[in-house]
Amino acid sequence: MTEPRRKERSRTGEQRIRYSEDLLWGIHSVTEAICRDPERITELILQKDRQGTRWQELIESAQAAGIKCSFTQRIKITGSPEGNINHQGVVARGSAVRLLPFEDLLALFTEAVAAGQRPRLLACDSLQDPHNLGAIIRSAHAAGVRFVITTRERSAPLGGTAAKAAAGALSLVHLCQVTNLAGALQSLKKAGAWVFGAVRDEAAESIYQTDFDLPVCLVVGNEGHGIRPLVRRHCDRLVTIPMAGTMESLNSSVAGAVIMFEMHRQSLLVDKSDQPR
Repeated sequence: MTEPRRKERSRTGEQRIRYSEDLLWGIHSVTEAICRDPERITELILQKDRQGTRWQELIESAQAAGIKCSFTQRIKITGSPEGNINHQGVVARGSAVRLLPFEDLLALFTEAVAAGQRPRLLACDSLQDPHNLGAIIRSAHAAGVRFVITTRERSAPLGGTAAKAAAGALSLVHLCQVTNLAGALQSLKKAGAWVFGAVRDEAAESIYQTDFDLPVCLVVGNEGHGIRPLVRRHCDRLVTIPMAGTMESLNSSVAGAVIMFEMHRQSLLVDKSDQPR
């Protein structure tokens, strides 16, 4: 946890907070963080003019967790590389997410496989846009993916922007960062995972002709170059989304969402077929 940075207050009552990766903002992201991991939050800064049930619940949750709450007329986050930030009147200091060591995530995945489950894992290979990273993690949780791996290098930070885009999902999945994604994939395969690489390649297998009724690790590459060659070589199968239009590819987070929901659709069919008639 970094030391709190100085907060500047203007004559108009505006509190200026210097952007840093220990900031979290947005009512949904902050509420979810307090509910799931209140020890991650050291301070809440709130605008006085906000009202409503969700707002009051946020304040009560923070106070119950012993989190310091400061109130001000207006909040402005300065120095953000993305320009103006829509913080919705609340900024929290702390870690945006709690990361699992890879060994712990691998143990949980292995236990799920041993129990006869079909665990789903998303591996993000160097996604560099924090909006995309947050959005794909949000989609992962919605599609039943319990585990997410990101790369430590050449990846967007899991800070306030990603947390806001994830709408609270960072606290709802088992999340870890690795320095060697290829090595992590090898370990996952030994644990029983089948590694599918998402590519834009006519020679790859259509996701609608792919059987995902397996313990799955889905690898999604970055926005410009896709999956790196070394990581691609560790994929058991390459899959693609058939497209009707003339666009060459989809946004990484959109493509990942389409594939994960196809996986989820297949799992619903399998579960339904297993029910007694």
